[in-house]
Amino acid sequence: MTPSEPVYYSSFPTPLGIFSVAVDSGGAVVATAFGDRASLAKRFGSEVLVSDPVKTYVARTQLVEFLTGERRNFTVKTNASGTPFQLSVWHALRQIPYGQTRSYGQIAKALRTSARAVGRANATNPICIISPCHRVIGADGSLTGFAFGERIKLQLLELEGHRQTP
Repeated sequence: MTPSEPVYYSSFPTPLGIFSVAVDSGGAVVATAFGDRASLAKRFGSEVLVSDPVKTYVARTQLVEFLTGERRNFTVKTNASGTPFQLSVWHALRQIPYGQTRSYGQIAKALRTSARAVGRANATNPICIISPCHRVIGADGSLTGFAFGERIKLQLLELEGHRQTP
């Protein structure tokens, strides 16, 4: 995606609050965020967003289905911008099965890098939910490092049937 290409977005209500999605001209998701257009723009790093519920329909529908417990996997295409390392971490996130978690260390071991590097890449994931950064937890099981807060992270994990142990 080039900077001159239009980016289309939609904000919509979900059981966890307002959620926003941005797609490129081909309908591939480029960013998601809990919150409205401003939250999405901050996450995506762009103020150039055109409201278009038609272009975002497929992504929006799948996200609502997921957030209401009707969907476990996404078929919508993604087009995240990042470094090769970030893209490898975000790909690893998509390999974590629904209802399961992985620690930063487990992902780091699989990618032959450090947990800290995985944490930094995870924190810059522009496509939350679809690239499920909420499924990454601390080695001790703690709910660390979710851009939208621990409460939403816990709600997402509970939606997937994961039970947090004290």
